[in-house]
Amino acid sequence: MSNTFIIISRFCLGLIFLVAGLNGYFVIFEMEPLIQTSPEAMALFEFRYLLIVEKSLEIICGVLLLINRFTPLTLAILLPIVANIFLFHLFIDHSLLPLAIFLVIILSYLLFCYRKSFISLFERKPI
Repeated sequence: MSNTFIIISRFCLGLIFLVAGLNGYFVIFEMEPLIQTSPEAMALFEFRYLLIVEKSLEIICGVLLLINRFTPLTLAILLPIVANIFLFHLFIDHSLLPLAIFLVIILSYLLFCYRKSFISLFERKPI
């Protein structure tokens, strides 16, 4: 049961970030996005290169989660992105706050499941 929930969580997170990343490229190429984007969020990306970097990371991480490769590294890359998404929707644009909370819950669960991969980061090593 637990292993199945890990797979479902990883798949959901990967799919969300893959679709969000692809949707961002529609905005970059000035096409009609598949999913409506927040005007406040697009105002933050005054410089296109920031949007390109973030959306490229989202696509790469989404694909890596879907194919189950480098999952701990992918989760570590997504952590600041999800924190940014959550704080943005908490303080600026409340329209997608439920999705942001869902992302935080799924990412937290996956980080907990892969905690053995991160435990060495917090070990104190002698000099």
